[in-house]
Amino acid sequence: MCRKSSMDDKVSPVYIYGNEYLQLCDSLQSKVPRRVMLIQYTASMVHSLIEAYGLLQDMRVVKPRMATMEEMATFHTDAYLQHLYKVSTEGDNDDPETLEYGLGYDCPITEGIYDYAAALAGATLTAAEHLIEGKSRIAINWPGGWHHAKKDEASGFCYLNDAVLGILKLRQKYERVLYIDLDLHHGDGVEDAFSFTSKVMTVSLHKFSPGFFPGTGDVTDIGLGKGRYYSVNVPLQDGITDDKYYQVCEGVLKEVFASFNPLAVVLQLGADTIAGDPMCSFNMTPKGMGKCLKYVLQWQLPTLILGGGGYNLPNTARCWTYLTAVILGRILSSEIPDHEFFTEYGPDYVLEITPSCRPDRNDSQKVQDILRSIKGNLKHVV
Repeated sequence: MCRKSSMDDKVSPVYIYGNEYLQLCDSLQSKVPRRVMLIQYTASMVHSLIEAYGLLQDMRVVKPRMATMEEMATFHTDAYLQHLYKVSTEGDNDDPETLEYGLGYDCPITEGIYDYAAALAGATLTAAEHLIEGKSRIAINWPGGWHHAKKDEASGFCYLNDAVLGILKLRQKYERVLYIDLDLHHGDGVEDAFSFTSKVMTVSLHKFSPGFFPGTGDVTDIGLGKGRYYSVNVPLQDGITDDKYYQVCEGVLKEVFASFNPLAVVLQLGADTIAGDPMCSFNMTPKGMGKCLKYVLQWQLPTLILGGGGYNLPNTARCWTYLTAVILGRILSSEIPDHEFFTEYGPDYVLEITPSCRPDRNDSQKVQDILRSIKGNLKHVV
C-alpha cells in the first residue's frame, strides 16, 4: 500500500487523536448548518483515511485533553468565554451581547459548542506541550487551525483561536515563534493577537480581493509598535498553481527564516487552496502544499501542524493524508484503500487531485513587486 523512504527524525511525530475528540466534532454535525461544520465532519474522514493507509503505525498517537477556561483565557477574555459557555448550555435567549461577540450567522449558536471549543483548544495545547517537553519535533492536530477568532469575538466559523493558544504555549519555552498560515483566507485573528510584539512573526499567504473574507492582509499590513515589520502578508489572486505558489512561499520563508531566526514554528495548512474546493479560488494540489511543508520541516525546528479551511470533504482528507505521509517520509499508493468513507472518493477513487482549467490571475510582475516589498520590510527585523 505504501513504501517508506528515509526519515530524518528518530522520534516519531505526535498525532493528536481520540475517539471522544472525533465524536464531539461529529456530534455537532446534526446541530449546525452543514456549510459551517464541514471541517468538523472532515475530522473523521481525515483520520479514517490516514488509518487506512497505515500511517498511524509511524506516529505516536496521543489522546487530547479538554482545555480549561483559565487556559483559554490566556488569550480570550473571561467575558467572551463565559458568554460562549452560557449560550452553549442555555441557548441564546435573545441576549443583545450575542451579536457583539460575533455569534450568529457565521458562528451559529448550538448546544455543546463550548465543549467543542474546549476540546479543540485542548488538542492544540496537548500538541504544543509535547513539543515543549521534547517528546517529538513534530506534533499534528488536523482538526485545529481556527485562525479567525479574536480575543472577544467569534469570526469566520471560528469560536476560539487555538493557533494563538498554541503559540502562547510554545512561547513559554521558545523566545521566538514563527506562525505560517497557508490557508486560502488571511490569518487575521493570529496576526491581530501578535501585531504589537516582536517575539512572534506571522506570515500569511492568502487570497486578497475586494469583498473576500476577511478583507485584511494586504502587503502593507506589517504590524504595529514593537511588532512593526513582524507581520508578513502575501496577497494573491485566483488561479495560482503549485509551482508559482511554492516559488512565492519559498522566496518569502527564506527571507523570514534568515531575518527572524525562529526557535519554533506553528504551521497552518488549510485545504481550501486545493482545486475542487467550493471557494473556487486557488488551483493547487496537495503536492504543492507538500513542497511548502517540506521546506519548513528542513529547518529541523519544533513544529506544530494544524489544519484549517477545506470545504470539499474528500479532497481535504486527501490533502491532509498526503501531507501526513510527507511528514513521515512515506510514498502512498494512488488507489484509495477500502475503509469507512471509501464511497466518498468516487468516481476515480484515487489520492491525486487534478488542477482545473481556471486561469492564473497572478501577474508575475505584481508578484515580484510583493516579494521585493516583503524583503525590504524584513531588513528592519532585528
